[in-house]
Amino acid sequence: MPKAILIVCDGLGDLPHPAFRGRTPLQSARKPNIDRLSSEGINGLLHTVPRGVIPGSDTAHLSLLGYDPMRYYRGRGPFEALGAGLKLREGDVAFRCNFATVVEKDGRLIVTDRRAGRIREQAKELGPALDGMEIQGIKVIFKPTVEHRAALVLRGPGLSCMVSDADPHEGENAPVRESKPLDASKEAAFTAGVVNEFVTKSFHALDGHPVNAARVKAGLPQANVALPRGAGIYRKPPLFGERFGITAACIAGGALYKGVARFMGIDVVDVPGATGGTDTDVMAKGEAAARIIGDYDYVLVHVKGTDNAGHDGDFPGKVGMIERIDEMVGLLLKRVPADTYIAVTGDHTTSCLKKRHSSEPVPFALRGPGVRVDGVKALDEFSCASGGLGHIDGLFVMPTILDLLDKAHVYGS
Repeated sequence: MPKAILIVCDGLGDLPHPAFRGRTPLQSARKPNIDRLSSEGINGLLHTVPRGVIPGSDTAHLSLLGYDPMRYYRGRGPFEALGAGLKLREGDVAFRCNFATVVEKDGRLIVTDRRAGRIREQAKELGPALDGMEIQGIKVIFKPTVEHRAALVLRGPGLSCMVSDADPHEGENAPVRESKPLDASKEAAFTAGVVNEFVTKSFHALDGHPVNAARVKAGLPQANVALPRGAGIYRKPPLFGERFGITAACIAGGALYKGVARFMGIDVVDVPGATGGTDTDVMAKGEAAARIIGDYDYVLVHVKGTDNAGHDGDFPGKVGMIERIDEMVGLLLKRVPADTYIAVTGDHTTSCLKKRHSSEPVPFALRGPGVRVDGVKALDEFSCASGGLGHIDGLFVMPTILDLLDKAHVYGS
């Protein structure tokens, strides 16, 4: 039976940059292996969510894996929690969190750095100070993930995910927001109160914590508060293997992407050196994919660094990340069986000019036995526009792969 590998380069798409000859990072990168996929395969432009809508990474990955976000998306928090290795129960309300730096001023907490200097390994030492709290009869489950990020789960009766963020989403001199109910239910009002109490208690537990005392001595910002955002309620979905009749694995560094996979019952394969940042070991991911493809029908390989560079406005850094991914693609082309289908795409556009996600579609290339070859010679935002797939929707990807793997069913008779 043939196999399939989907390589998702987070935030791969971009816009022409006037400081770099009006080109995008994909047009500027030297990427012979990725371009080989395009020239030997079929190409198009992919809209992971409805056209004109700016995709989130969570909704985009649901779509790419065949789960309609309109039906299955109930907030990002549960994916972060699952990606952190936490076990969720029906009705748990989960959040993604940032460790941040705040100062107390006139009775308010003012954010001076919402990423706490991008604190890394020390964040894990702060987790036990917050994990296991009880607030108004609600159990608090807390676990740091990558850098300044963490997952928060609230477990107990009477909870709702219809609450606003405590994170102000601004880097400096913004007050911590009061979480508020987003509907008129008593459950939302209760949950907002629990969130606000958690933020206050996190400040009292972390401000002056030995880790932070050491950071102050070293001239580093304290990670002295945890700011929840992206509330979501957990509801168990139908499992990937049962829906599609294939086995699948995910290789990723970031908690979100592992969490999306675990949400669907896809196996997560941890790879040493897969950090979820620009320092990730891309080749180790490729080695792992080549090693496990014999055990699975379908492998998702996620690389985050292209998105990080886009958010930082780092055009040369994004070019460099694409060129590193190209080396991984070259490894796969040499190592995997000849009947393996390989697709390369992104989940959304992250513009180095705008330093954020934007609504433009991302290039998509698919190579393998029997695929119609369309004459496109390079994977980029403009070349792929003339490809044989045209403009395609994210929910198109899984049915196409299932058909290639001889696992699809006829619609009608």
